Amino acid sequence: MKMTIPNILSLSRIAAAPFLILAAYYGSEKLFFMLFSLMLVSDVLDGYIARKLHQCSKIGSKLDSIGDFVTYLSLPLSVWWLWPEIIKTEFVYIMITVVIYLLPGVVALVKFHQPVAYHTWLTKVTAVAMSGGIILLLFTKNSLMFHFGIAVLALEAAENILITLRLSRPQTNVRSLWHILRKK
Repeated sequence: MKMTIPNILSLSRIAAAPFLILAAYYGSEKLFFMLFSLMLVSDVLDGYIARKLHQCSKIGSKLDSIGDFVTYLSLPLSVWWLWPEIIKTEFVYIMITVVIYLLPGVVALVKFHQPVAYHTWLTKVTAVAMSGGIILLLFTKNSLMFHFGIAVLALEAAENILITLRLSRPQTNVRSLWHILRKK
């Protein structure tokens, strides 16, 4: 694996996930928010830098997806330790989010026997909506943006499943379902 700046950013996000959980376990809200913020920034920067420096690669795409996976799946446990009242009030929404998040990956594993990393335009919109919703939920306890983020995530999941069903082999960095349909 080539150690490019984008790959280092993705690897740092992966490495930070256990520390995010530990910060929550030990009750350090400040450390949690600092790590979570850095993880979100690295998620934005890795793809941008990869494109600007012409360092896009299959391994980079996979590392980015793994980074997303460990970031967003470490959140429920972390939030449970720091803000158990949020877990209680948002439990159904959190479980729906986890299922929606995992479902496209399961479909891809069944069809291709490997995970996929499409990184569609809708994936980028979802990242912004979900991240903003999570931050607002944790800071203000207002769940409206979080619920909106779940709706956008559901659209992204549907698009990713349709892309998987349409493709004959896995691809990376697919712009959208429309781009796949247009090629056929």
